[in-house]
Amino acid sequence: MDDDGLHYVQYHTSKESKYLAAIRQLISNDLSEPYSIYVYRYFLYQWGDLCFLALDKEESMLGVVISKLEPHRGGPLRGYIAMLAVKKEHRGKGIATKLVRMAIDVMIERDADEIALETEVTNTAAMKLYERLGFLRSKRLHRYYLNGNSAFRFVLFVKESAFTSRLGYDYTEQNEETNQPELPPSA
Repeated sequence: MDDDGLHYVQYHTSKESKYLAAIRQLISNDLSEPYSIYVYRYFLYQWGDLCFLALDKEESMLGVVISKLEPHRGGPLRGYIAMLAVKKEHRGKGIATKLVRMAIDVMIERDADEIALETEVTNTAAMKLYERLGFLRSKRLHRYYLNGNSAFRFVLFVKESAFTSRLGYDYTEQNEETNQPELPPSA
């Protein structure tokens, strides 16, 4: 707990009655997508331990991150940051950074290969946050959100193998004569 009483907790399903309404309210105030109760329960029941909350000394919710971790299309073990929200009056204090780092740390402990997320192209504060944390813009998703806004997909490559597999070849293979990385035949 810091001087202001700010502290962070990992969500647990036994706390649903205490936190779920506050999570829904905070996210619905900040994010453009209208999520049903079933979307929250999908994430929180299966990956509640990848959800972290920022609370003040009165236990009021100031921020939340909701994530998941599962194999992606039979390939890499992909973490996914589904939702991140911080109350407007508490932004710029490092709360979002701390929440995202907590989720990333648990995903890495669980052997994630990569971590992905999407954010609106107009959300420059979020894009700067994710880029500071090492995420790379992967692609632009036109008219991705229900409000018609486009998004950028961001990916954090945790393991080198996740990055090189995206390229279709492995930089770790080296030419025995030159000791340089092997490039694909078309390069």
